[in-house]
Amino acid sequence: MPRKLLPEDKIHPAIRPTIDGSQIDIVNEVEAAIGSNDVVVIGMAQNPFPKKARKALDAAGIEYTYLEYGSYLKEWRRRNALKMWSGWPTFPMVFNRGVLIGGFNELQKLLAAGEIK
Repeated sequence: MPRKLLPEDKIHPAIRPTIDGSQIDIVNEVEAAIGSNDVVVIGMAQNPFPKKARKALDAAGIEYTYLEYGSYLKEWRRRNALKMWSGWPTFPMVFNRGVLIGGFNELQKLLAAGEIK
């Protein structure tokens, strides 16, 4: 079942530009990174799970691009735009060949299964 999004007819046209432009720069940056790199990890400072994801990829000898946005108290609004865009609620967000595979736990499973190379 697809995740729920507010139907377009329930959004007043006068606020559409605000919605469309809200934190679009961070979304564009991430889209560009996942479009030009096989593996991308999106993280934040002070969160141990992005670091664990990077260590797991390093141990597997897999090249990746890492993008870091703020810490627990900084840049949360910008990170929230990524959560809304992707639907993934936590960091890291790991993309493999343009596909969101989840976070650290999901990455571990796919690495163990040999699905990420």
